[in-house]
Amino acid sequence: MTTFQAPKGVPEYYPPASAAFLAVREALAAPARRAGYGYIELPVFEDTGLFVRGVGESTDVVSKEMYTFNDRGGRSLSLRPEGTAGVVRAVIEHGLERGQLPVKLWYAGPFFRAEAPQFGRYRQLQQVGVEAIGVDDPALDAEVVAIADEGYRSLGLQRYRLDLTSLGCARCRPAYRQRLQEFLGGLDLDAETRSRVAINPLRVLDDKRDEVQKQLVDAPLMLDHLCPECAAHFADVKGHLDALSVTYQLAPRLVRGLDYYTRTTFEFVHEGLGAQSGIGGGGRYDGLMADLGGPPLSGIGFGLGTDRTYLACQAEGLEVGDPARCDVFLVPIGDRAKARLVVVAGELRRVGVRVDLAYGSRGLKGAMKAADRSGARYALILGERDLEEPARVTGQLKDLASGEQQPIALDAVVDIVKEKLS
Repeated sequence: MTTFQAPKGVPEYYPPASAAFLAVREALAAPARRAGYGYIELPVFEDTGLFVRGVGESTDVVSKEMYTFNDRGGRSLSLRPEGTAGVVRAVIEHGLERGQLPVKLWYAGPFFRAEAPQFGRYRQLQQVGVEAIGVDDPALDAEVVAIADEGYRSLGLQRYRLDLTSLGCARCRPAYRQRLQEFLGGLDLDAETRSRVAINPLRVLDDKRDEVQKQLVDAPLMLDHLCPECAAHFADVKGHLDALSVTYQLAPRLVRGLDYYTRTTFEFVHEGLGAQSGIGGGGRYDGLMADLGGPPLSGIGFGLGTDRTYLACQAEGLEVGDPARCDVFLVPIGDRAKARLVVVAGELRRVGVRVDLAYGSRGLKGAMKAADRSGARYALILGERDLEEPARVTGQLKDLASGEQQPIALDAVVDIVKEKLS
């Protein structure tokens, strides 16, 4: 018989490790909620044209990495490789920009890229993202960056850095682009890279090959060619980040892998992850809304890698999340005791206590082993003999850490357990 396995490059999270994964995702999302970002649930697949137009046809994401297929009606669809294009499409489609600005949204879930799997590089990757659309304000840029930084710091991460730059705007970038193309035209580059020079020369600065990087030492940098408006905008962003005590370093060669970025652009890098060191990043995309058929509104956002942040926590030896499946484990001895504890479990769960029960026909020894494995703080043991006093049925509540045990009346169990867990 065939034994099935998960597709290559798709990580799975199951207990107890999944508790840490969930804690990472919650930590990355919580600062966005505190800053007034509302949740948006995005489609897992969209019209392929959305990503071609929104992300950029020349990017590796679109040209090499998307999972694209035709549906039964012959329409070309693609699994989402990133979140920003989908959010902007949703804002336009539902007229969200006609309300209060900026439109502030956050999202979380899987994204898909047909890459060669390796440590920290997956074909199904998990992200938490935010988008703030409709206001061009350096203070908003700083807020978005600070939200990401707060998420990482709340987990206890320390061995990461924030790289920051500005990629200019539609006014100053064309002149820089021409200057960069002229410089790159004099280098010894292969045919594919020369093709990239013609389409998007900024991407060449991101080439990781040593033979290319050695030739880029004297390449012109966008930060040195910003127009006065972009220079002032970037200075204000840095000033706000300084005031917020967000530490950063200037990275004039930083180029994100998507074409829509303008002005403020940033990336978080962790030193413990090897080649796949980027744990999140984002930037401003002032032309994307208009490119996708909406009004010419600005926007800024980020995508933070939940998988890689989880790996970064492991690299720093951080224990995050509660691996315990429950707070109280119920141990019935006999069928009548089980029937009574099923009711007790429901009562405790209704008041927010996490409860599990020894199902099946386990004896006391096996049930107590299951209680220990569950990570519960207490075990509630009830036997058939305890049911012989119908006036007030009493079980035994055992502290699984200390081993201390005390009688407890079932009609008072909810109040007593809540008090002990508080």
